[in-house]
Order: sequence, then C-alpha cells, then structure tokens
Amino acid sequence: MLVAGCVLVLGLATLGGAAVTRARADTAADAGALAAADQVALGASADLACAAARATVDRNGSRLVACIADAAGVTVRVTREGHGLVATAHARAEIDDDCAADPAICIADIARGQDAGR
Repeated sequence: MLVAGCVLVLGLATLGGAAVTRARADTAADAGALAAADQVALGASADLACAAARATVDRNGSRLVACIADAAGVTVRVTREGHGLVATAHARAEIDDDCAADPAICIADIARGQDAGR
C-alpha cells in the first residue's frame, strides 16, 4: 500500500511538472509573438522582429525554434525543458491593418490607453 501511494504521488508530481513546463512554454511563445509583432507594426524587418522574439523567449527561459514574420503578423514556435520533459508551444500575433499602414495611429491610441485593435 505504501509503495502504491508513493507511485501515485510521484506520478502526480510528474504531471504537475509537465503542466508547469507547458504553461511556461506557452507564456514564452505568447510574449515572443507579441514582441515581434510590435516590431513589425513599427516598421522593422522580419529579421529584427524575430530577433526581438528570440530575446523575449530567451528571457522567459525557453528557446525559439521558428519565427515567421510578415505584414499580417508573426508566428513563433518555442521549446522549454523542465522537470525532465520538453514542452513545445506556438503562438501567433496578428497586426491590425490600420497599424501596419500607419503605425503612428496605433502608437497614439496606445499612448492614450485605447485599444489599438478598434
């Protein structure tokens, strides 16, 4: 009975660790996609946008595996190791057409605390 209890606790700890690792990978992917989309909306190249994504993902303890940036948005894929597991996550941040056409519109909206997505 004691062995079964120990196995159960160990199994639950592993599941909990997997959930935490996955959540942290999701967070890093979301943050990286948003950082890159911000750069694209401000007129940066895809390379600079993906560099921003990489820096943000790195600061979140994950590794950027893929980054695709264009005028419509950014898609990133990241991995994160933790608790003996590797989690993969992806995220996409889309850029409002008005912001892509004239970033100053969205910058002004953000400065006033308004939703740039209208």
